[in-house]
Amino acid sequence: MIKLIPVARLRPGMYIHDLRCGWLQHDFVRNRFLLGDEDDVRKVRALGVAAVEVDTERGLDPDTLPTEPTATPVAEAENAGGTGDGPRLQTASKVANPFERARALHREASAIVRDLLNDIRLGKQIEIEKVEPLVERIVDSIFTQQDALLPLARLKQHDSYTFQHSVSVCALMTAFARTLQLPRELIHEIAVGALLHDVGKARVPDEILNKPGKLTDAEFDRMKSHVVQSKIILQATPGISQIALDVAAQHHERFDGTGYPNKLKGEQISLYGRMGAIVDVYDAISSNRVYHKGMAPTEALRKLLDWSANHFEPRLVKAFIRSVGIYPTGALVRLESKRLAVVQAQHADKPMQPTVKVIFHTAGHYLRPEDVDLRRSQDRIVGHEDFTDWNIDPARWLAQ
Repeated sequence: MIKLIPVARLRPGMYIHDLRCGWLQHDFVRNRFLLGDEDDVRKVRALGVAAVEVDTERGLDPDTLPTEPTATPVAEAENAGGTGDGPRLQTASKVANPFERARALHREASAIVRDLLNDIRLGKQIEIEKVEPLVERIVDSIFTQQDALLPLARLKQHDSYTFQHSVSVCALMTAFARTLQLPRELIHEIAVGALLHDVGKARVPDEILNKPGKLTDAEFDRMKSHVVQSKIILQATPGISQIALDVAAQHHERFDGTGYPNKLKGEQISLYGRMGAIVDVYDAISSNRVYHKGMAPTEALRKLLDWSANHFEPRLVKAFIRSVGIYPTGALVRLESKRLAVVQAQHADKPMQPTVKVIFHTAGHYLRPEDVDLRRSQDRIVGHEDFTDWNIDPARWLAQ
């Protein structure tokens, strides 16, 4: 049974059915979950809502618990972070700034995809209702502050590449679709497909997925089979859309017909498959993996432009570059002043002049961090750099 109760009555063991606030107002991965401990209860109360819905069939029934002193309406409202006049929702910035939210979301999303792939290995079916809330939060994050989540796409661990790549592709595809001005509902389905595009890798042995050397022909064929396996898994997933399925089934097709598994060509490939191909390759070649060092984002974009002569649709490659910026957020760049800076934010009107955080001098020492809007500075970008070449830890500076 669903009951609406004041947040002051929440206790560990109750099951939240609806937080009665938008995705931007809370940090939980799901909108429905079990309150595990007092910390969970405090987090819900801190949202600023006066009441929430609980499911008494999946958790404790508040009406069966021992009676406690009744709080006055004013006290309950104050406990909820509001006033006696009624519920008050906090803005996202009051709950946490976009960069903090993005870091938490990135960690949670990676963990959820990891668990999802493990479930598939055990023969379990994907539960789309567990994926949808996560995707909606990623879409919200991109729409709210794109420059907060996208830099985190560069942070991957060798043994976690597969699921962190999935999260990165989801965020990048969302930004790409937004640049194309696609409807929000369509963007959501594209993002679902992007998050799940590599689920078939759960059926590829780890020794092939993580092999540090060149794959044999037989191993490469097994690796390529992940696309068909992804399609099979998703076709068996209740609630999956054709749009999401196209992203997963076609992200290795190529515009000139040289891709796999079906050697589709041109507009035989759906728009979503053509988009997925671009984003998948960009994230792969700009990421460090067990068998190769990732290239700088700007260099990866240059490669995409080169390959758009054959493998990718030129119009879409140019749109993707617009979505991430000529100097993508999170990239390390060299300034004319011989300082190194991390790109912080894009400016659509001045794509060559983003806002950067100056952190290092090429003479070999760190500088006091300083945000510089290059639109209003005499300094300018003269090239891109690699974090490892300067022994700079990107995790320290991305999404700051």
